[in-house]
Amino acid sequence: MDTALAYTDWHIPLSHGDITLRQAAADLARVGAAPEDIPFMVRLAENPRYNLFNGAVDLKTHDYIHLILGHGLCAKDEAFVIGFTMGSTNRLSATEESLFTLVAQHLYPGIYRFTDEDVKVFRNGVRLAYVTEPLALNQIDYTPLMDRRLDTIRGDLRIDEDLLRAYYAIEKQRFPDAAESQRLLD
Repeated sequence: MDTALAYTDWHIPLSHGDITLRQAAADLARVGAAPEDIPFMVRLAENPRYNLFNGAVDLKTHDYIHLILGHGLCAKDEAFVIGFTMGSTNRLSATEESLFTLVAQHLYPGIYRFTDEDVKVFRNGVRLAYVTEPLALNQIDYTPLMDRRLDTIRGDLRIDEDLLRAYYAIEKQRFPDAAESQRLLD
């Protein structure tokens, strides 16, 4: 009997802020994709080695940001995490934001491709980061934070948990048919 957890079902919500980044990362490792499983176009657009967009991070850092923001691995989760990360740099131009959405909507393959709803969530992530002014998430060395609690890390990175919860409540209302939007406040 296969009891493997599907990536679409995996999620550690904000309410689990009492676990460490290391514990959360170990849980994510059960379902996360290996770097070689990520399509080339996604790696090209989101990897800092290619430096195409402000806020690009390596896969491990991207996974840590998922955990810190309380997001799973579905399309809207990805859209928000990428948007919030890019927005946290405070260097993302409107042109760059539009170009990224075009790439994500038209050049990303299969499950990685953004829908119109995903683009809205991405843009909301960008705006929320602009408004809350967290530290630039792409510039953080997460290694020394591995044994710290997720809620403590959020505070250290100036991520306003109350505003995240408020936005997550709005997203839940806007996208009632999206499982990933419905579970954000679990």
